[in-house]
Amino acid sequence: MNLYTHAESNTRKTWFYLAGFFVLVILVGWVFSYALGSSAILWVAVAVSVLMSWTSYWYSDKIILTINKAKPVEKQDNPELYRIVENLSITAGLPVPKIYIIQDSQPNAFATGRDAKHAVVAVTAGLLSKLDRVELEGVLAHELSHIGNKDMLISAIVVVLVGLVALASDFFFRITFFGGMGQRDERRGSHPIFLILALAAAIMAPLCAQLVRLAISRKRELLADATGALLTRYPEGLARALEKISQDPSPMRSANDATAHLYIASPFRGKEQRSWLHKLFMTHPPLQERVAALRGLHI
Repeated sequence: MNLYTHAESNTRKTWFYLAGFFVLVILVGWVFSYALGSSAILWVAVAVSVLMSWTSYWYSDKIILTINKAKPVEKQDNPELYRIVENLSITAGLPVPKIYIIQDSQPNAFATGRDAKHAVVAVTAGLLSKLDRVELEGVLAHELSHIGNKDMLISAIVVVLVGLVALASDFFFRITFFGGMGQRDERRGSHPIFLILALAAAIMAPLCAQLVRLAISRKRELLADATGALLTRYPEGLARALEKISQDPSPMRSANDATAHLYIASPFRGKEQRSWLHKLFMTHPPLQERVAALRGLHI
């Protein structure tokens, strides 16, 4: 497998998961609407989900930077970092993003923002001090690839769908247990099996939605690895960087579940079990697998 087929494969899988996500949302909405005898609940869930995702899309970068205590850095403060980002941005055909530094000893980085013109790349102080230039270029190329691949847009779509499923499930439970089911059409009330199926869907749908979201996140990480390697023309740089990051024991003080998926590697240390069940709930592919994939690429 060469780099191009690797990237194409992960792109196809991402859109396959997104298509499956849309089908899941439609099925959940249909089941709940049929069981309740009204489409109003679904429309309310859609409206609230869209509002939440709109807010997240326009203001998520500011929220994320605040949560992680990131501070802007000017060119005169770290000219080498700026030169690397500028050179990679020119190569990628992207506007130069704003650069932030997180004062944390764990080597890590993430990209955020609603589009390429409003993008931000944040790196930790540990990343700057513990990686050499080639390794740092690999990490920054990975983050710029997230921007170029429009991952923020895909994330916004996924937020809408996950929110929709969760809200629809919550409304279904509330109306069911507060007498809403008594107002159903009599024809539909004669199908208790259908009600059982709807209750099962209300329980399982949010879990399935989260699993699909995590699967998409993992595929986007693999795609960013591949396109980042293409950008630098040197996969070994990113592979070495990932090895150093995985071997570093430093905890991240600002790590939290809400933003963990954004980083190039999970900020939680000591929780990288390799069981198949644990992998389903991981925001990132195992670092050892990513390193092996990078070293198997041919540019």
